[in-house]
Amino acid sequence: MLIVFAGLPGTGKTTLSKQIAADLRATLLRVDVIEAAVVRSGIARHPVNEVGYLVMRDIAAANLAIGGTVLIDAVNSVTEARDIWVELAATEHVPLRTVEVVLADSEEHRRRVEQRDGDLVAGHVPTWQQVLDREYEPWDEEKHGHRLVVDSGDRAAALAAIRGYLTMN
Repeated sequence: MLIVFAGLPGTGKTTLSKQIAADLRATLLRVDVIEAAVVRSGIARHPVNEVGYLVMRDIAAANLAIGGTVLIDAVNSVTEARDIWVELAATEHVPLRTVEVVLADSEEHRRRVEQRDGDLVAGHVPTWQQVLDREYEPWDEEKHGHRLVVDSGDRAAALAAIRGYLTMN
C-alpha cells in the first residue's frame, strides 16, 4: 500500500505519520529529511523544489516493488506533486490512501509553526507568513482520488480515523 500524507507545514503530518508508520512497520519517507540531505551535500540550497519528491518517488517505488508498505510525509500542495503518487500506485498496482492533515485552530497552528524546532540538520523551518503565503491547491478528487481529511487538534481521534481508513477495502 502507498499512504500519502499531505497538508501545510505545522499541521501535524509528521507526528501522525511517524505513529502510523510505526504501527504498520511501513517505510516512512519524509521529504524534509531528503531535502535536508541535499542541502547538507552542497548540491543545492533551500528550496530544492522537486528534487525531494523525485528522490522519494524512486525510493518508494523500490520498496513497493518488493511488497513493502510506504508512507509519504510531504506537503503535496500542488497537482504535480499529487500526480506522482497516483501514477506510482497505478504503476506498482498497489492501493493508494491519502490523508490530508489540517489544523482548524489557526492560533494553535501558528503556535506550532513559530515554536517548531528544526529537527533536521540544515532543515528549513518556514515562518508563519511563509506558511500563509504557500500555494496550496484545492484537492481534485476525480484526478487524485478520495482522501481522508483529519484535524490534528485531537490527535487520538485523528489516529483512530486514519487507522480505520487504512483498513478499509
